[in-house]
Amino acid sequence: MQIQHAIVYRVAGRYAGWPANYGIWSWGDEIVTGFTLGYHDDGGGFHARDTGRPFVAMQSRSLDGGMTWDNVQAPLLAPGNMGISADEHMSAPQGPVAERVNSPKAHPGGVDFNHPDFAMLCARTGLKAGAESWFYTSTDRCRSWDGPFALPMFDQLGIAARTDYLVEGTGSTGAATLFLTATKPDGEEGRVFCARTKDGGESFQFVSWLRSDPPGFDIMPSSLRLDNGSIVTALRTRGATGDGDSIDLMRSDNDGETWAHVSTPAPRTGAGGNPPAMIRLSDGRICLTFGFRDAPSGIRAVMSEDDGETWGEEIMLRDDGGNHDIGYPRSVERSDGGIVTVYYFNDSPEGERCIAATIWKP
Repeated sequence: MQIQHAIVYRVAGRYAGWPANYGIWSWGDEIVTGFTLGYHDDGGGFHARDTGRPFVAMQSRSLDGGMTWDNVQAPLLAPGNMGISADEHMSAPQGPVAERVNSPKAHPGGVDFNHPDFAMLCARTGLKAGAESWFYTSTDRCRSWDGPFALPMFDQLGIAARTDYLVEGTGSTGAATLFLTATKPDGEEGRVFCARTKDGGESFQFVSWLRSDPPGFDIMPSSLRLDNGSIVTALRTRGATGDGDSIDLMRSDNDGETWAHVSTPAPRTGAGGNPPAMIRLSDGRICLTFGFRDAPSGIRAVMSEDDGETWGEEIMLRDDGGNHDIGYPRSVERSDGGIVTVYYFNDSPEGERCIAATIWKP
């Protein structure tokens, strides 16, 4: 197997993290990914970041299939108004939603989710009770964004949206299904549900819970629609297999109305857990990548040839992480069949956190 690593963003003293919180989009060998940028601090706890200094949303673009990258501050919010948390597990934003220059507003509708240069990004203020979420849209390959547009609360205590959506239909369509995380009834994170818009983002309707009462939590979905119309969604889960963190696969054969557990692609993801990044390859296989946080920390993948019913042995993309503070990948397939997996990483606990990419062909 061919494996090659590249640096997306790395600057001494900085903390670059969590690409999975934002998303990745691709058009052939043109790839765009988002991440969060702050400052490194060894006293920051599980994540070695300085919570007293600002975090900003960043955007990276590659025009050569992930080999080289250009980094800019994401054109989403005005500088100094992040609307994002310095800690992925905080329930409160850096500042009140009202302080953002562009507060979320209702979408007028009319989004063409099938536009050839379309991208959608979801974001949130936190993860627990009180969390609010919104989305942006782009029709120029992420060079500019419209929004933020408010997502409803769906009668929940909090909504923690990350980017996971499926376009419904073909041609010019205003229909899409979003996979979102809500708080549990006690206000803690989380459980995953799907919601649908049929009017181009003007309104969203709750469809179903994937698991209404997970034993620990279900968060950070990654979804695909199969050739037969069924939907599969991989979940970062805690407590589903004992007390550890794993990745479960759920399936719906009735357009999201009901769900059943199919398999567990990654029975262990290490202390603290890590989200899945699941894509369909051009050869029909499903590829799922994830960060592994126990020693040796690194980035791993598994493949399925039967729509997620079974999975092959874990593929080690790298195992040289300095400690657990790594992962949160997103993956795309480029025009030559190679896979580009983007994630955050560190060489040593005392060093900066960087964004890296692995280009590999299984």
